[in-house]
Amino acid sequence: MWDSIKEFAGDFFVTGDPLIYGADVSIALVSVAIVFVLTYFKKWKWLWTEWLTTVDHKKIGIMYLIASLLMLFRGGVDALLMRTQLALPEVEFLQADHYNAIFTTHGTIMILFMAMPMMFALFNMVVPLQLGARDVAFPFLNALSFWLFLFGAMLFNISFVIGGSPDAGWLSYPPLSELSGSPGRGQDFYIWGIQISGIGSLMTGINFIVTILKMRAPGMKLMKMPLFSWSVLSSCITILFAFPILTVTLALLFLDRYFGAHFFTLDGGGMSMMYVNLIWMWGHPEVYIVVLPAFGIFSEIVATFSRKTIFGYKSMVFAMMVISVLSFFTWVHHFYTMGSSADVNSFFAISTMAIAIPTGVKVFNWLFTMYRGRISFELPMLWTMGFIPCFLVGGATGVMLAVAPADFQYHNSYFLIAHFHQVLIGGVVFGYLAGIYYWWPKLFGFKLDEKRGRWGFWTWNIGFYLCFFPQYFLGLDGMTRRVYTYEWDRGWAALNFTSTIGAFLMGLGFIFQVWQIAWSVRNGQRDKTGDIWNGRTLEWSIPSPPPAYNFAVVPQVRKVDDWWHEKEDRAKGIERPKQELEPIHMPKNSGIPFIMSGFWFLVGFGFTFDWIWMVIIGFLGVFGSLYARSFTYDVDYYIPVDEVKRTEQKLRGATR
Repeated sequence: MWDSIKEFAGDFFVTGDPLIYGADVSIALVSVAIVFVLTYFKKWKWLWTEWLTTVDHKKIGIMYLIASLLMLFRGGVDALLMRTQLALPEVEFLQADHYNAIFTTHGTIMILFMAMPMMFALFNMVVPLQLGARDVAFPFLNALSFWLFLFGAMLFNISFVIGGSPDAGWLSYPPLSELSGSPGRGQDFYIWGIQISGIGSLMTGINFIVTILKMRAPGMKLMKMPLFSWSVLSSCITILFAFPILTVTLALLFLDRYFGAHFFTLDGGGMSMMYVNLIWMWGHPEVYIVVLPAFGIFSEIVATFSRKTIFGYKSMVFAMMVISVLSFFTWVHHFYTMGSSADVNSFFAISTMAIAIPTGVKVFNWLFTMYRGRISFELPMLWTMGFIPCFLVGGATGVMLAVAPADFQYHNSYFLIAHFHQVLIGGVVFGYLAGIYYWWPKLFGFKLDEKRGRWGFWTWNIGFYLCFFPQYFLGLDGMTRRVYTYEWDRGWAALNFTSTIGAFLMGLGFIFQVWQIAWSVRNGQRDKTGDIWNGRTLEWSIPSPPPAYNFAVVPQVRKVDDWWHEKEDRAKGIERPKQELEPIHMPKNSGIPFIMSGFWFLVGFGFTFDWIWMVIIGFLGVFGSLYARSFTYDVDYYIPVDEVKRTEQKLRGATR
């Protein structure tokens, strides 16, 4: 019996590495601390009623934000471990298999479990407020989307200490990801963690498309809609067409591994290159899925802090929608070397270069908006200004990679690593951080501290260029991706050491930002006006933080940047007609999304360890949750007028 327990534990837990044991201790201590705090302060009921069962889009956005920051920390630690290993030649900090696992989890976490939830956080925090809506179109589905994401992320992350991490690369190309190349549990954690969270992402895309098309305030025609909401619409349309490709691709890989199918196994008549095509048919649109909302964020910030209407509104809308379409016609530039004909490579080279045109349109529009504007360099504007040169370099190197003959030299080198991070960090992370700084006072009621924020900004930016600029030269000097060590005679030591210093500076920048948040919770400037930046769109017309119902009266929209024009009218003594308060229809909280997602977690965990009994329990729980929801009729309520009046008086300091 003891031998059976030891055998089970050896298969179930990851052992043999001091770093893993440190992670075990950290997880145990944090778990105990959370349970102790909730028990000591008697917050279990509060946690359930206020957060675990909420369908309020603002609270869901906050939970997405917290999860994404935790994933940024986890993915950032992975990056620092890799850079420590590569800082100097012949370092023995990480073993080869551990390096491969960290390399895999870093890329997967940063794209799917950091960038996506940070994007969804901003969707939830901002879009209904910009549209003049009281909630999203499907509040229950919105909650289910979040919990599916979170349980999928948890399933993926526990592989670090249970079962073993995936190590076939962040896109898991066959044959490395097939059973012959990855016989352990890690690849199954990868498949099911992404599948479960991917279902949630697809639901979010559908939800926000319907919200934007059907929930806009009266008078807000599409061409009067804020540019951030336009960017969300273009991103969600791309999600709608791209994520089913990912779902099917991973399902086929699972069939290969679990049932012995041969979709991607060469010796069984399959084709591994088909997987590469499919994964990049999702993967390159995914880049634009996460960067398009950043473009919308920059548009809002530039207009607000330049005190001007955005230059070329219609061209900005057109550019974002063109990017959404063209993103599906560029995927082959990731593997020009696979042996396609010159005609195929030429087509994808041209389409890749063409997508730079609408991107350039936006950059020039931002610059023209700033021209002769009364620019205020608050933190959101600083991050926007930091983005522009960074993204221009990323775009220029992207055009270099788009040239098929040249890509034969750049391919699989650190030049590509530098370009990818230049675009994803410089475009996506800088953009989302700008958005978080911009809308933080609206959601939490206080500004984040400028002084500590500027320390974070400069250490992030200096560290970024120190980290990734040397990698362009490493790539040109022949350093390939996925190497975990190298020799002294390569001549790469100085550039790699500089790159590692830059990575640790970026980590220091993140620490400054955590310190900034912690300090600002108690000491940050409180927003008593609801319009702390002198904003232009509807979210700045309501108190900070917003009430549960967002708008006491649904606004009537007349123009683009309607709130800005209403303030101008008031300054001239022109008051718009006031509307009478009415009872407000709101959705009720529900615990079913949390419970159903927990059962999906059991399904994924059961398939990973071949525990069919757990899979059956999980599927029964999922269908039981669907059944319970189908026969739940008490799903909404009304907030009476008197309660709305009291809430408005408390938040605004005066009756309406």
